[in-house]
Amino acid sequence: MVTSTPATRPANPRFSSGPCAKNPDFTLDALKDAPLGRSHRAAIGKAKLKEAIETTREILGIPADYKIGIVPASDTGAMEMAMWSLLGERPVQMVAWESFGAGWVTDVVKQLKIEATTHIADYGEIVDMTALDYDQDVVFTWNGTTSGVRVASGEVIPADRAGLTLCDATSACFAMDLPWDKLDVTTFSWQKVLGGEAAHGMLILSPRAVERLESYTPAWPLPKIFRLTKGGKLIDGIFTGATINTPSMLCVEDYLVALNWAKSVGGLKGLIARADANFAAIDAFVASRDWIDFLATDPATRSTTSVCLKFTNPAIADTAAFAKAVTKRLEAENAGLDLGAYRDAPAGLRIWCGGTVEAADVAALMPWIEWAYEAELAALSETA
Repeated sequence: MVTSTPATRPANPRFSSGPCAKNPDFTLDALKDAPLGRSHRAAIGKAKLKEAIETTREILGIPADYKIGIVPASDTGAMEMAMWSLLGERPVQMVAWESFGAGWVTDVVKQLKIEATTHIADYGEIVDMTALDYDQDVVFTWNGTTSGVRVASGEVIPADRAGLTLCDATSACFAMDLPWDKLDVTTFSWQKVLGGEAAHGMLILSPRAVERLESYTPAWPLPKIFRLTKGGKLIDGIFTGATINTPSMLCVEDYLVALNWAKSVGGLKGLIARADANFAAIDAFVASRDWIDFLATDPATRSTTSVCLKFTNPAIADTAAFAKAVTKRLEAENAGLDLGAYRDAPAGLRIWCGGTVEAADVAALMPWIEWAYEAELAALSETA
C-alpha cells in the first residue's frame, strides 16, 4: 500500500551537493554592492578580495601564519595547483574512498608519475588513516562528497610528521571542525557548504607548505595558472587578494554575503550545529525503516553534509533504475531536486545537509522519499 501524498513540501526543495543551496536569507538584491565593471586590481576590488580572505580566516579559525589564497577553477583548480607545485620532493601516500579522491590518485600516479603508494577503500568504507606513512606526503579528502564518508578526526595525523598533508576539504569546510595544525594544504570551493557561486577555489597553506614551495622546484614545467612562487619566493600577492587570473567580482560579492550570513548564525559552531541537525533528521528516519540505509557503514565516519543513502530491499533487482525513478518522482512533485547519487557512486540518494539547508526542509523531505519509494515499489509489482 502506498502512503498517501505528504501534505507538506520542503519550502526549499534544493538538496544538490554542488552547487549547493543558497542561504535561507539570500536574495539577488544582496549583491547590489558588487563592483561590476571595475578592475579587481582597483582599490575596491582588492579590498573585497582581502575581506573574503580574512573573513574566511576569522570564521574557520585558520591560524594567522597560514596563507589563504583565492585561485581559479574551483576546488579542483586549488588541488591541482597544490599537487603540481608541492609534490615530488618525497614519495606520496595517495588515499581515496570515493571518486574525487580517486581522481587525485590518477593525477599523481599517471600524470605526474610520482613514486606513490595508493590506499583505496570501497564506497561506504574508509582507509585506515593510522596505517599511513606520514613521513611521506599524504593526499586525501576529508569528506567524501560522493560516498558520504568522512575522516572521524585528525588525531591520527602526527604533529611531528616529516611529510606534508594535502587535504581536499571542499564539502567539510564550514560544516566540520578541521584541525589546522594537522593540515598543511587545504582546499575548498565557494559552491559547497556556503552555497556560493562556482569557478573559484580557496588554497590554504601552512608555514611548512610555504617552506616546501620556497625550497623545492618540481621536475616538470608549471603553467602560469599553477605558479605560486617567483624567484624561489612565495608570490605573496596571491594571498592578499592579487589573484592569478581575473575573478568574478559578482561571485566575490556573493561569497561575502554568504560569509556574513555564516557569522549571523553563530559562525563555525552555528554552521556545524545546523548541519548536525539536518543529518539528525535523516538519521532518525533511516533508523526506523528497514528498506533504506546509509552508504557509510560506520556511524563514526558518516558525513553530515553529503549524506548518501542506499535502498536495501532485496525485492529491488535493478537498484540503479529504481533510484533514478524515485528521484524523478521527487523532482516531478517539486519535493526534492538533484537527489540522485553521483554517477560513479553506488545507486541511491544523496541529500545535501550543509548549513544553508533548513532542518525543517530535511524533515519535510523524508515522508516524500517514503512516498516515492512505495509508489515505485508498487509500480514494479504491477509490471512483475
